[in-house]
Amino acid sequence: MLTGIEEVDWASLGHAYGPADDVPELLRGLASPDPAEREAALDGMYGAVHHQGDVYDSTLACIPFLLELVADPAVQDRGAIVELLTSIGGIELDDEDDDLDGPAGPGPDDAEFVPAANFAMAAAAVAAGADVFLGLLDGPDPEARLAAPVALASLHPDPALVLTLLRERLTAEPDTEVRLALVAAVGRIALRHASLRAETVDWLAWLARAAQDPGLRLAALAQLARCAPGRIPQDIVRWVTELLEEIRTAPRPEPEDKGCEAGAARTPVTLVGHVRELLEDQVAGRRTPWTEELLRTLHGALDDRVDDRIALILAQLRSPDPGQRSDAIWLCGGLIRLWRGRYEEVVALVGAQLADPDARLRDAATSFLERLFELGAPAADALAAVLTARAAGAPGAPGGLGRLTGRTGRDGALLALARSGDSRAVPLLARALEGPGEVRRELLYTVGGLGPAAVGLAPLLRRRLAAVELDEDLYDRTAPLLHALAAVRGGQALPEVLRVLRGAPEYRGDCVREAAARTLGAFGPAAREAVPELRDLLGSGSAAVSAAAARALWAVEGDAGAVVPVLVRWLRPGSSGTDRCAAAQALGAIGPAAAGAARALRPGLTSRDLWERVRCAAALWRVSGETERTLPVLLAAWEENRHARVEIVECFAEMGRAASAARLPILTELTRRRRHNAREGASGSHDVHHDEKLLTLCRAALARMEPRGLRGN
Repeated sequence: MLTGIEEVDWASLGHAYGPADDVPELLRGLASPDPAEREAALDGMYGAVHHQGDVYDSTLACIPFLLELVADPAVQDRGAIVELLTSIGGIELDDEDDDLDGPAGPGPDDAEFVPAANFAMAAAAVAAGADVFLGLLDGPDPEARLAAPVALASLHPDPALVLTLLRERLTAEPDTEVRLALVAAVGRIALRHASLRAETVDWLAWLARAAQDPGLRLAALAQLARCAPGRIPQDIVRWVTELLEEIRTAPRPEPEDKGCEAGAARTPVTLVGHVRELLEDQVAGRRTPWTEELLRTLHGALDDRVDDRIALILAQLRSPDPGQRSDAIWLCGGLIRLWRGRYEEVVALVGAQLADPDARLRDAATSFLERLFELGAPAADALAAVLTARAAGAPGAPGGLGRLTGRTGRDGALLALARSGDSRAVPLLARALEGPGEVRRELLYTVGGLGPAAVGLAPLLRRRLAAVELDEDLYDRTAPLLHALAAVRGGQALPEVLRVLRGAPEYRGDCVREAAARTLGAFGPAAREAVPELRDLLGSGSAAVSAAAARALWAVEGDAGAVVPVLVRWLRPGSSGTDRCAAAQALGAIGPAAAGAARALRPGLTSRDLWERVRCAAALWRVSGETERTLPVLLAAWEENRHARVEIVECFAEMGRAASAARLPILTELTRRRRHNAREGASGSHDVHHDEKLLTLCRAALARMEPRGLRGN
C-alpha cells in the first residue's frame, strides 16, 4: 500500500502551512484501522493539503496515493476519501449550470495562472484514475457507494458510460440514500454534458412518474426541474405535497442506531469531527432526513416562482411531521432572504412552531424570526406568549428564564419580538436589564424601534452604563448602551455618558468618543453640560469624531457658525474619502443652516468614489436645495451601485416633486421580485430589513412626488 510514497521529496513541496513533509503521515493515517486516526488525517488533508479548496503541488502529489487507497477494499472510510478526491479534482463543482465548453481560463501572464493550472492538472489526474470509482458502485460499503455516483458524474472522462451504469445500478441498489445519490448524479451529467441532456431529461421525467418509491419520484422531479426548468409542471405544489405525504405515511423501518465505532472518540477534536457530529445530530431520530436536500434542490430550480415556493413551504408547515416543518423553516429562510413576497401566512405558521415540544423545531423557528424585523409582526403574538410563559416559569413552557439573557444569548425570541417593533418586548427587555448577566448587544440596538414605551428603559440603561469598567473593552461594552440611550433620549444619563467620554482608553478610544458624542447629540439641549468636551472633540484628528461632535454641538446649541467651518475643513483636498463622507453627512444633518458649505460640497459630486458622490450630493441638497447638480449624480449612482439605493431614495423622498425624474427607477425597483441586496451564498442579519426599508422609502418618495390634490386618491 502507498507504493513509492518515500520516493517523493515531500519537503520540497508545500501546502497551506509550509513544507509538506507531514503529508506521508496523513496519507498513512487515512488507512489506519483506528477511526480517530483516520478522522485526524482527513482533517489534516482538508486543513492543509486541500485548504479551503486550494490545490498545491503537494495536493497533486497525493492524488495517486489517494486513488490507491480508494482501490483497496481493506481501507475503511473510503467514501470520505472519494469525497476528498471529488473536491480536489472537481473545479467549482457547485457551479453546475455552466457547460463544460466555457471560455478559456487565465493565460501564463495572469496572476491566477499557477493556481488555475494546478486545478486543471488535478482534474486531469483524478479523471485519469476515475475508473477506480466504477468498482464502488456495487461494492459492499454503503458509504463508498454513496460517494461514488457524484465522483463519476463529475470526473469520469466517459459520461455516456457513467450514465448507463448509474441507471442500471438504480434497479439493484438497496439503500435509499444511495439511490437518491444515483439520481442526483444523473442530473449532474445532464447539466454538464449538453449532448446527453435530452435523453437524460426524458428518463428523469419517466422516473418521476413511474418509480414505485415516492422518494425516488421526488428526487427525479427535483433533478428534472434543475435540468429542464421549462418542464416543471404547473401543478408542482400539489404533486410535491402528495409525494411528501406519501413519504411520511409509507411504512419504513426506524433509523438504525449505529452507535460508536470501537475506539472512536465521542468528543470531536477536529473540524471534520465537529461537522460529522453536527450532521449526525441534525438527522438523529428522523425517518427521512434526505427529503430536506431534495426540497432544497427543487426550490433552487423553481428560483423566481416565489408563489409556488411559498405554497410548498405552507404545505410543509402544516405537516404532522416536525422534521418536515423544520425543513420548511430553513428553506423559507433562504427564500425570504433573496425574494420579496407575501410572507404573512408563512411567518404566522412559523410562529406557531415556538410552542412545539420539538426543541430543534423551536430553535429553527426562533432563528428564522430573528432576521425578519418588521416582517416578523404576524408572529408577534406567538413570540409574546412564549416569552411571557418563560418569564412566569409556566410549567411546560419551552425554554427557561436563562434564555432571556446571557452574553451569547439564547434569547432569539425576545430579539425577534423587539425587532418586529412590538412594545410587549419592553418589560421583558427591562427584566433582562435588571438581571445580573450581560444582555445580548443586538437587543439594545432594537430599542429605537419600540416606540414611546421604551422611554422607561432609560434608568436601567443608565445603571448598566455606570457599572461598565473603563478598560480596553470599553467600546464593545458601551456602544450598544449608548445607542439605546440615544434612542430613548435618556438625558438623565448625561453624567454616565460624560464618564465614558472622559475615560476613553487608548485602544479604540476614537470609537468610544464618536459613540458618546452621538448620544450627547441625541440628548439635545439637555446635554449643555457637555459643551466643553464637545468643543474639544471638534479638533480631533479623527473626522468621524469631529463630525459627531459638530452634530452634537448643533443639536445642543443650534449654532451653525461654530461647527460648519470645522466640517468644511474636512472637505478640503488631502482628506480621505471616508473623512469627506463623514463631514458631508454631518453638514446634511444640519441642513439649511449650513448653506455656506455648499461650495465646499460641490467638488465631491465628481469624486471617483461613489459613496462620496452620493453623500456630498445628498448633503448639498439638504443645505442648499440644489437639484440641477445633485439629482443627476444620485440617479447615476442608483444605477451604478444597488447598495446605495436606501440612502439615495431617502433623499428622493425629501426632494418630493423635485425628484420626479427618479419616478421610473423607483417604480422599476418596486416591481422587482428579487431583493436589491440579495447575494447568493451569503447573507447578513439585516439584509431583509434593509430591503424592506428601501421599499418603504420608495413608496414614500412616490407619494411625495404626486401633486397634492392627487395624494388622497
